[in-house]
Formats: sequence, structure tokens, C-alpha cells
Amino acid sequence: MSDKNNDAPSNISRREMMKRVGAAGAVGAVAALPASELATSAHAQSKPSAAPQPTLREALETLTAAEADILEAIVARIIPTDDNGPGASEARAAHYIDRALTGPLASSKPAYVSGLAALDAYAQSSKGAPFTKLNARDQDAVLTDVEKNVAKEFRPNSAAFFNMVRNHTMQGTFSDPYYGGNANFIGWDLIGYPGVRMVVSPDDQSMSKPPKPLRKSAYDEAMFSKRGGSHGH
Repeated sequence: MSDKNNDAPSNISRREMMKRVGAAGAVGAVAALPASELATSAHAQSKPSAAPQPTLREALETLTAAEADILEAIVARIIPTDDNGPGASEARAAHYIDRALTGPLASSKPAYVSGLAALDAYAQSSKGAPFTKLNARDQDAVLTDVEKNVAKEFRPNSAAFFNMVRNHTMQGTFSDPYYGGNANFIGWDLIGYPGVRMVVSPDDQSMSKPPKPLRKSAYDEAMFSKRGGSHGH
């Protein structure tokens, strides 16, 4: 959630998310990126190259339009757009998730269908409106309850659903753009990751200055096969 909202729960704030990305190595989703390199870059200042653009709406592959709207709202609060630049919404993390639910994340589809419905029902019972109609502060409050297992009617529980969506949001924001997320390299810009390099120059090794971003997918290199990768890892 946005750091500008001082009352927003810090346990799922954007700043904390970036710390977790640095510690976890971007959940292993960024191609060829050592965790140690990501941990260093996650604390570096990132200067996005362009102002946030409106989220592109695309044809859905798995979720219904109503489910996708709820998911879009959730990912927008997990890694929000703020003074640091664009977030998960602009990175198309929800599109990544919807796309992956037809492939490598197919086993998670039932959990998404039931969890999104349960979250929306909890938003209406606790805040008096569907999740997508709530303001950012109330959305943060709902997500905090979900993370802390305060919200009921989830199977197996709300914390499991929150952790699943958070992990997949991170994948969709920071993974190679070939998989449908990290649009315009927004995620890599956010953590200062310059992209996959087949050759590392002496200047790059000296780390005297940030390397110039390559802005290309690993699958643009001939050595990486695209076979079987159209819907995920």
C-alpha cells in the first residue's frame, strides 16, 4: 500500500514489499537474477523512465470480468502507484495471473474463484460496499483483515488467500515480461534491475555506477527457448 497513507498498515506497505523482494530474490521469477544482486538493487534509488500510464484492459483468459476487476483492485493496493513510480497495476500483474491460471497456476484457479468472492463479500459486510467501490483506505483495511485471518468464509483461510495473491502479484510485477507481466519493464525499473546480460563488462563488474538497463526479455536471446513458455515459467 502507498507510503503516503500514514494510517495504512505497514505490514503490506510498498516499502515493506520492496524489502521482501530484496530478501526473497523477487520470488525467483526474474530470469537469471542472483538473490544477492537483487538485494543490492532493491535498496538503490530507481528512476522510472516514464510517468504511469492508464492500465491496459485486455481480453481475459481465465477469470470473469467481475473477478478480474476485484483482482485488479487488490494488486493495485499490494504494490501501489505512488511517488516511487508505477506499481503492479501498470505492470499488468493481474493480467499475468489471469494468463497463468490457464497454465502453471491452473491448480490455484479454484482458490482464486472462491477467494475473490469471499473477499468481496467481506468488503460488503465490513465496509458496506463491494471491494472495487471502496476508497484506498478501506481497501487497505479489508486486505489487512484478510492477511490477519480476521475475515472468515475463506477456504482454507483468508491468510492463505492473501499470501497466494501477494506472491503471484510479485511474480507478475517482477518476472520476465515474456510471461505477461512487468509491462514496459516497470517492475525491473522499480527495483533497479537492469535486465539479463549475456556478457558483463569490467565497468559492470566494478559496480562504480548503475548499469544501463537493457530493456529486453531473456527470450529475446537465441539461447533461451520459447517452447512451452507461452503461459508461464
